[in-house]
Amino acid sequence: MTIYEQHLGKNSANHQPLTPLTFLERAAKVFPDHVAIVHGKTRTTYKTFWERALRLASALATRGIGKGDTVTVMLSNTPPMLEAHYGVPMVKAVLHSLNTRLDAAAIAFQLDHAETKVLIVDREHSKVVAEALALSSVKPLVVDYDDPEYSDDAPYPKGDRIGAEDYEALLAAGDPDFAWSMPDDEWDAISLNYTSGTTGNPKGVVYSHRGAALMCYANTIHAAMDKHCVYLWTLPMFHANGWCFPWTLAVQIGTHVCLRWVRAKPMYDAIADQGVTHLCGAPIVMATLINAEKKDKRDFPQTVTFNTAAAPPPEAVLSGMADAGFAVVHLYGLTETYGPATVNEWKGEWDALEKGARTTKKARQGVRYAALEGLTVMDPQTMQETPADGETLGEVMFRGNIVMKGYLKNPKATDEAFADGWFHSGDLGVMHPDGYIQLKDRSKDIIISGGENISSIEVEDALYKHPAVASCGVVGRADDKWGETPVAYVELKPGRTATEDEIIEHCRTLIARYKCPRTVIFGEVPKTSTGKIQKFRLREMARSL
Repeated sequence: MTIYEQHLGKNSANHQPLTPLTFLERAAKVFPDHVAIVHGKTRTTYKTFWERALRLASALATRGIGKGDTVTVMLSNTPPMLEAHYGVPMVKAVLHSLNTRLDAAAIAFQLDHAETKVLIVDREHSKVVAEALALSSVKPLVVDYDDPEYSDDAPYPKGDRIGAEDYEALLAAGDPDFAWSMPDDEWDAISLNYTSGTTGNPKGVVYSHRGAALMCYANTIHAAMDKHCVYLWTLPMFHANGWCFPWTLAVQIGTHVCLRWVRAKPMYDAIADQGVTHLCGAPIVMATLINAEKKDKRDFPQTVTFNTAAAPPPEAVLSGMADAGFAVVHLYGLTETYGPATVNEWKGEWDALEKGARTTKKARQGVRYAALEGLTVMDPQTMQETPADGETLGEVMFRGNIVMKGYLKNPKATDEAFADGWFHSGDLGVMHPDGYIQLKDRSKDIIISGGENISSIEVEDALYKHPAVASCGVVGRADDKWGETPVAYVELKPGRTATEDEIIEHCRTLIARYKCPRTVIFGEVPKTSTGKIQKFRLREMARSL
């Protein structure tokens, strides 16, 4: 034992578990009257935000919810989603956010796998959730949320009440002075997010209090979030807990501006009227902004930081965003890394480069977040780093405190993901001489469309259920609006016929609409001598469409 270990142990005075919950507590005490949430005409101060989170925690505790229980939410970007990010873990429970674009079967799988005890549902999504509950084996307490700011032009019509309780009534009965609980250990689970895989059912990614807290500090740094920043919710909060921004904003006592639906006019109105300083989103959000009709656009004096973590935007889009008053920051990460874990740290001298060279620099995924301890490109077989030559392909790997705990109830997948002490992303890339990484391909054939992950195998499984389909392959096709869209190559059985519309409609009966192919090409599907479909050939064909 060294002299620095003698009588210098951990105790309650010098060691507390890291958790993002304390950020909101501090904000409410220091700036109680500062506006924390803007939702339509509703304004919520930090004091009220904190009290509502406590009321939710109290109500959950009264209903027997505690450590390790799963509370599932099917909510749009609204105040209850923010409240759930605090109220649920305040009783040591785990928050599970459902993707609002999922179909009933996918929802039912997640409810069962997560062993959901409480389910909070926005009435906009009550129809699909009711269908899912009919398929599910769990019987959670269902709570309806009836949004007072809901408008009839929302993506889905408001459905019937399906719950035993109403959200506002639930909170009204809760205690605003509830004695909430710190996690027993910062390694305890705080949230559960499901990620699309290449086979069958998705995997449940588990986050810890520690990782979430550290991610908040990293977001504050890399998104350059000053005190009282104003954040517009264009990124769905169900996406990796909104990249941890529901917790991050409290660090700088920022304001959340809620948005149920990403449309040009409400975005411009929020930016101009609320003084928005930051937002995140996929390329489709940028396209929506710069391609908006003139009548929907608004002038604003501030420069708005736009964080995007999908495919690198084309130079024309970046120029258009700059002209419109946005500074684009290119990030990269996965659900397994709490959202973005790398940032394309832009260097001033690169501004002087000619257009082609500048675009090449901007296409890179960059360097590690401050909260990530390791980022590299390796040969996954030898676990040796590839040469930093910008050419040698390898697998992008992560190591650090903002890597997930693992996959829920899936030790095999967890062990495979963490083989040899690194998280294997499944993404193929190169390392440049200056230490910046760049993605080149996705080894798992995931298609990223509008920021959503689409498993090509899931789409292919749907196609194979059509009686006329003999073989098929699905790949991503570049799309200016969505980033990528699925294109299906279909070989029909002898003597059978089918139309493109028929194939697409068939898929819509089996999987979510956004996963369905936008284009169907009929003909012989290229295969190897063993009958394996050659995806690389299909990708080449898709590039020429």
